[in-house]
Amino acid sequence: MIYDVQSIRLEATCVGISMRLWEHYMKDAVKANGYEIKKLIKKHLPELAESLGLKYHNPYESNCKRTKTHFIYVHSNIEYFLKFKR
Repeated sequence: MIYDVQSIRLEATCVGISMRLWEHYMKDAVKANGYEIKKLIKKHLPELAESLGLKYHNPYESNCKRTKTHFIYVHSNIEYFLKFKR
């Protein structure tokens, strides 16, 4: 696995948050491996994986990003801000 983390938790989505908070989450974001983030979601957040239908193809997966504290998983053009712990 590319990302060695102990746990992740869903902190927010881009739906219903302020632009200021969105900018905070996106600060210093760089491209990330969406496939690897999806594997982490399946491992640590199985209920989220099930609700997103992660067993099916996600055409937005290539838009995923990461920061020093969060993975940003994109599904159905919605950004999921996942805080991780190493």
